[in-house]
Amino acid sequence: MTADTRGAGVPVHWVLATRLGELTVVHEGGVLTGLYFPRHWPRPDRASFGVRADRGPEKVARQLHEYLAGDRSVFDLPIEARGAEFDRRVWDLIMQVPYGQTTTYGDLARRLVGSTGSLTGYAGGLHRKRELLRIEQARITRMRQVPAVAR
Repeated sequence: MTADTRGAGVPVHWVLATRLGELTVVHEGGVLTGLYFPRHWPRPDRASFGVRADRGPEKVARQLHEYLAGDRSVFDLPIEARGAEFDRRVWDLIMQVPYGQTTTYGDLARRLVGSTGSLTGYAGGLHRKRELLRIEQARITRMRQVPAVAR
């Protein structure tokens, strides 16, 4: 069964093989609602992932692979990140970090909960975090090497 055979409003998930390992992709009614690496923490209850499909929409898989190859910096998929209020505040702050740039958990914590707050780790694993940062930095370096008229 493919994810495209399900009706709108029914969560569907599938596992996408990527260069960083398996990625569970969740969508509902054509809207991307979650991406999870194995041992992702905290991981939502699997029941919220809905039914399992053999594969999902090609556009989602293509854009994720393009991003991980360093060929894409912006997604044009409908996305609705789901989480608690605090989670959504963190994601909103993360979305403000320009592509290819970094910030610290301490800076995010100060902006979220004051100087005594803390955020640690990365839900997908530190090895994946390093690789994602490397992908973004490599793309920025390539873009700087291309003459402006060729862009």
